[in-house]
Amino acid sequence: MAVEMASQSQVLVEEKSSVRILTLNRPKQLNALSFHMISRLLQLFLAFEEDPSVKLVILKGHGRAFCAGGDVAAVVRDINQGNWRLGANYFSSEYMLNYVMATYSKAQVSILNGIVMGGGAGVSVHGRFRIATENTVFAMPETALGLFPDVGASYFLSRLPGFFGEYVGLTGARLDGAEMLACGLATHFVPSTRLTALEADLCRINLNDPTFASTILDAYTQHPRLKQQSAYRRLDVIDRCFSRRTVEEIISALEREATQEADGWISATIQALKKGSPASLKISLRSIREGRLQGVGQCLIREYRMVCHVMKGEISKDFVEGCRAILVDKDKNPKWEPRRLEDMKDSMVEQYFERVEREDDLKLPPRNNLPALGIAKL
Repeated sequence: MAVEMASQSQVLVEEKSSVRILTLNRPKQLNALSFHMISRLLQLFLAFEEDPSVKLVILKGHGRAFCAGGDVAAVVRDINQGNWRLGANYFSSEYMLNYVMATYSKAQVSILNGIVMGGGAGVSVHGRFRIATENTVFAMPETALGLFPDVGASYFLSRLPGFFGEYVGLTGARLDGAEMLACGLATHFVPSTRLTALEADLCRINLNDPTFASTILDAYTQHPRLKQQSAYRRLDVIDRCFSRRTVEEIISALEREATQEADGWISATIQALKKGSPASLKISLRSIREGRLQGVGQCLIREYRMVCHVMKGEISKDFVEGCRAILVDKDKNPKWEPRRLEDMKDSMVEQYFERVEREDDLKLPPRNNLPALGIAKL
C-alpha cells in the first residue's frame, strides 16, 4: 500500500475533459525517475491509450526541473549489494515506457520548463510534441557517469542534423531551449509566462479535429535567436570532427582545429571528451552509429544488452565509480578503468553488444493500432 501511495504522490494526475495532465512530483530530487514513477507512468499511458475519452496527454515537472534523469543512485545501491538484476528490472521498465511513448497512438505534449537530462529526455523526446522554454537546460551527461546515452537516445541522437548527436552524446554538452528547437529535440518554443494560457487552451480540445493540439502549439510558438556562442552555430566543425570513425580520431581532429584558431569552445569540447569514461565514450559512439540504421525498438533492445553489461561490471566498473565521484562523494575525480582510450580495445567494446549470458533480451510490449508516426519509427 505504501508503495502504491509513493507512486501516486510522485506522479500527480489531473483530468480536464479529454486531456490528462501528469506532473512528475519529486521536486527535491529534480523529479529523478524512481522505479515507482516509471511503473506508474507506464500503467497510466497504457490505460489512457485504451480509453477513448482521452485525446491528449500533457507531461510536466513540479519545480525547477522537468526531470533530471533516472534515479541511478538507487540502481548503484543495488549493484553494490550484489544485486545488479534489480537494476536490470529498473532499466527494462524504463525502456518499455520509452517504447510505448515512441509508438503512442495519442498526442503527448511534454512541457520542458527546466532541467531535462538523461531519463528525462527518454520520457519526452519520443513523444509527439516537446515544448522548450527560456528555462530549459538539456543534456545527456552519461559518459561522465560511466554510463552511455540510453533511453532510446541512440535512436533520437543519431537522427539530429549532421553529427550533432555524436557531439551531444559524447560530450554531455548542455543545450538551451533555442538550441533544442533548432536541432529538432524540441518541436516548439513557448516563453514560460505563456505556459498557463497554453495549457488552458490545450484543455479546450476539439474532439473531432486530430490536428487541434498542433494548431494551438503553432499559435503559441516563438523562434528565439541562437546565442552567438551556440554550439549549433559550429555545425561545420562538429561535422568535420565528430564524423570520424573512432573517439581517438575525433579528439585528434578537434586538436587540429584548435591549432588553426584559438577557440574556447573547441578546447572545452576536447576537455569534456578527455574527462569522460573511455569505456563509455567508445560504446556510446558505436551505439549512436548503430542507431542510425535501426528502429526505436531495436535501439532499446541493444541498449538493454549494453546496460546489463554496464551494471554487471565485468568489462569495466566505471558506472559505479562515476556515480561515486559525481553523485555520492562528489569529488568529481573518477578513477576510470581502463584509464586510457587506447586500453579500451575493440574486443572489449564488442562484448557490450552481445547478450549477457543467461539473460533474456528486452521484451517489448506488443503495439496495436499504431499511428503512421509510430510505424515509421519501427
